Amino acid sequence: MIIRILGEGQYEVAERHLDRLNELDSSVQSAADADDETTFAVALSALLDAVRSLGEPVPDQRITPSDLVLPDEHTGLARVRELLSDEGLIPG
Repeated sequence: MIIRILGEGQYEVAERHLDRLNELDSSVQSAADADDETTFAVALSALLDAVRSLGEPVPDQRITPSDLVLPDEHTGLARVRELLSDEGLIPG
């Protein structure tokens, strides 16, 4: 799966890591639902760090569509709420 972090780049993440990413995504969703800006920022940062550590950066020269696009760490709670679906940022 190719995951893009806005303003940063793409990462290729193996399917076996999706359960972990979904756990972290649930934390983002819970913090957003609770309107807890501090917990939200920590949860979003943890999700993005997991994508970076579990994934392999896709070289800039390689043009490939993203399966999933995540906001960057500086995206506020109000903006991320617009991106959230019933399944969070990561479907599944």
